[in-house]
Amino acid sequence: MEKNIKVLFASSECSPFVKVGGLADVVGSLPVELNKQGVDARVIIPLYKKIKVKYSDKLHFLGWKMVHMGWRSLYAGLFELEVNGVVFYFIDNEYYFNFDQIYVDYVFDIERYCFYQRAVLDFMGDFMNFEPNVLHCNDWQTGMMPMLLDCHFKKNGYHTNVQTVYTIHNLKYQGVHSIDVVREMLDLPDDYLREDFCIKDKAINFMKAGIVFSNSVTTVSPTYAYEIMTDYYGEGLNYTLQKYAYKVSGIINGMNDLEYDPSKDEKIPMKYSVKNYKEGKAACKKSLQEQLSLEVNPRAPLCAMISRLVDQKGLDLLLYVLEEMLYDGMQVVILGTGDPYYERALVDIANRNQGKMCACIDFDSGLAHTIYAASDIFLMPSIFEPCGLSQLCSMAYGSVPVVRETGGLKDTVTPYNEYTGEGNGFSFANINAHEFLFVTKYAADIYRHKPEVWDKLIETGMKGDYSWKKSAGEYAGLYSLITGIPRIEEKPAEAPVKEEKKEAPEKKAEAKKPVEKKAAAKKAPAKKAPAKKTEAKKPAAKKAPAKAEEKKPEAKADDKEKKA
Repeated sequence: MEKNIKVLFASSECSPFVKVGGLADVVGSLPVELNKQGVDARVIIPLYKKIKVKYSDKLHFLGWKMVHMGWRSLYAGLFELEVNGVVFYFIDNEYYFNFDQIYVDYVFDIERYCFYQRAVLDFMGDFMNFEPNVLHCNDWQTGMMPMLLDCHFKKNGYHTNVQTVYTIHNLKYQGVHSIDVVREMLDLPDDYLREDFCIKDKAINFMKAGIVFSNSVTTVSPTYAYEIMTDYYGEGLNYTLQKYAYKVSGIINGMNDLEYDPSKDEKIPMKYSVKNYKEGKAACKKSLQEQLSLEVNPRAPLCAMISRLVDQKGLDLLLYVLEEMLYDGMQVVILGTGDPYYERALVDIANRNQGKMCACIDFDSGLAHTIYAASDIFLMPSIFEPCGLSQLCSMAYGSVPVVRETGGLKDTVTPYNEYTGEGNGFSFANINAHEFLFVTKYAADIYRHKPEVWDKLIETGMKGDYSWKKSAGEYAGLYSLITGIPRIEEKPAEAPVKEEKKEAPEKKAEAKKPVEKKAAAKKAPAKKAPAKKTEAKKPAAKKAPAKAEEKKPEAKADDKEKKA
């Protein structure tokens, strides 16, 4: 497929190479779908030790440069690898990236990602043999790049046509450090060290710089885009976001439907689809109960939670009512690692309730897939959740989510309405442990006593489309809007061919039909000169105001989505 919009994703992590959180899933999946939709999307990340070890024989060395970091000049190598149809670039420097873990120490991480950002901009263009139309930055580790692009490159005539998109995956982590230290590492001019540019609370804030200098700011769900402009969720940047609200939008994350598909999942005890989910989920539930030494009881509502064990995920709400849930006859399985306080508390409750609860303080991908398939109810009482992936996975596997109405959870989970029968899960509004408990008990009662309702909830969830297709189309429309480059797929290239078939039936019998059709398709616009309505519309579109033209790619993106 011909591609015309070029996008370079800059990120600190990317699946399948390195993963710590949801950021890696987005950067690993979104470019794959964008390439299918006519966008030349590529990714650049640091060359961490585990990548170098695993892919050493596949990496292609492109060259090296000396990157300036204040008074120092440091080596940076550039490597290339193609996976799943996407070109990935890697920045090599063993001093900064030759570690077993991705994130090392916060202060050192600031320095590491200052180097990474400068190296990306130095390699971009002729050296990389790829000049993007859009540089798509992600989270604080790339937050200074739009500002560096402006002060070091565009002012000197380089990369003048590169537009920037800055995506906030989690506003809580902002990249904050001393003005003097960051100024020296990034060679920041004094006229850029301003409160309305990159400084907040007498320190440089990477995320603030990204918001101010990017052409467009996105978050990973529409509700989160609204929430972060409020005092409660804004993490101190809500006034900055309000000021630049005109360029802030929310696009919901998709799910890697190649990895999370119960009909093809090799990691679960029995594969199943929406046609035979009852047998499949029953087999998976029995297997998990036996594996985790829970009472083998097919009628006990099995509640699950797969999460980082931190306060953001609503662990305090869960701990407050957990034993009451177990007393009510529910079984609970928790999988994850995090804050030692939550780890110990969950293990203590599990030890007191053997046969009813299991706390797996670990992260096992195979076990996670089995839990999705085996569980009846999936718990996500998050205090805030930019998007969330687990609720999408749970619905794909037929586990009904119970969520708090925040961020992406509110956007993806429609609460069950007992009067209309609509919904794909359950939700509660307030940060209140007993509200969470009552909703979960309500879900368990429906599971026990209204199987026909429960079946409909499962089927609605499993039939949902959680792929990246729609979201990638929205991103492609955004790229088109800020660059002014129309999307290739939006051009109705096939329409003239179809019309010519109808208008020239005499040519059907001719032996050279394919050649003549192509020629007719090319000449179709000239032959249809009498069609005055079509001609009248074209000049009008050209004379439309600039704003209307900017919105035009979005409209076309919508048309494409409807056709799909």
